[in-house]
Amino acid sequence: MTEIESTILSDIAESLAIPEDGVLSRVLFRDDDIRVVGFAFDTGQELTEHTAALPVIIQVLSGRFRFTAGDETSEIGSESWIHLEASAPHSLVALEPSRLLLTLLS
Repeated sequence: MTEIESTILSDIAESLAIPEDGVLSRVLFRDDDIRVVGFAFDTGQELTEHTAALPVIIQVLSGRFRFTAGDETSEIGSESWIHLEASAPHSLVALEPSRLLLTLLS
């Protein structure tokens, strides 16, 4: 049988403890094609408007955010998924203790 190389993150929430009055970011996986960063936010914590040099995917794991991309603002929660092209301005604010995954695509 052929061995398949894989990476399993079995308990992401355990790796992303929500800090009191803060934001935690941790690289969970990296290879030549992608980088996956986990974020944990306490209520009211934010990432002010910024851009990424690469296309990104944002996936909410738990909680809720107010997410702004360009002139459009939405409330996003668990099971939300967003794709942004490189250099797209965006920001977010945690509306409750929340976690998300950010995947940067090469």
